[in-house]
Amino acid sequence: MQNIDINLLRTFITLAETQSFTRTAERVHRSQSAVSMQIAKLEEQLSCDLFERNKRNVRLTIEGEKLRSYASQIVTLSDSLLHSFDEPDVEGNIIFGSPEDFATNYLPDILADFVKVHPRVTLDVNCDLTLTLIKDFERKKYDLIVIKQEPGKLYTGAIPLWREHIVWVGSDPEDRNITFKKLIKKYCPDGSALPLVLSPSPCVYRQGALDALDKAGVKWKVVYTSPSYAGATAAVKAGLGFTVFPGNMVPNELVSLEQARGWPKLKDAEMCLLAKTNQIPVIKSLISFIQDRIAYNHRI
Repeated sequence: MQNIDINLLRTFITLAETQSFTRTAERVHRSQSAVSMQIAKLEEQLSCDLFERNKRNVRLTIEGEKLRSYASQIVTLSDSLLHSFDEPDVEGNIIFGSPEDFATNYLPDILADFVKVHPRVTLDVNCDLTLTLIKDFERKKYDLIVIKQEPGKLYTGAIPLWREHIVWVGSDPEDRNITFKKLIKKYCPDGSALPLVLSPSPCVYRQGALDALDKAGVKWKVVYTSPSYAGATAAVKAGLGFTVFPGNMVPNELVSLEQARGWPKLKDAEMCLLAKTNQIPVIKSLISFIQDRIAYNHRI
């Protein structure tokens, strides 16, 4: 009887989510060729094609959709089993805060799995901008928060989780093939300002984008402001302007614009946890759970 490698299933789940070998490789910290080999090995073992591939992205086949449900259950059960032996059962309520994009792309699976392992825990989750979260944390509104910070300028007591590579994002695939100078001529005729779609101030990504443009001497204008990841995505997709996202969170309908084409360089963002000092066991358990899951998903 054959056994399926859970690591193959983890990569499969990530590719099913991102629909991109490039973003999957970034998320699991492997090369694209290694990811391709893992998927090929899984397809060979199951004797079927799991993905339909084209030049831009991939999508699940009928067999892939069938496997996705099983794979998710197997990986979740494996994580739950290991974690249940690592720590005793805990109970209590945790008031948790997070930036909206992190809550949308990372938290659902992590928190859902944590509650499955610890069914006597309840979570109260709220989303806001990082600086607002920090202010409310200092007012003791939260037990635990996720924040974005500039590397080297971490909040006292912050627990680093991982570093996000931030990229410029647009809607037209052809823009990836032209230099930034030519793009400025295309979108900013007669010296007009580069249109931007950004989160409201205060926001780490927003400030990083504006600082980069100012340093490069590029005129800019924020034409659309949205605190929502989904809202910013919709605005850029509609052609209102350009934005900045973590590289592994660029939606399939948008395009990442490479620095090699001359775009002003953006600073990375450090994702961290902030927890109150008098941590009860349930909070310590969630911190450990998040660290373990993030460390695996961003392993080298």
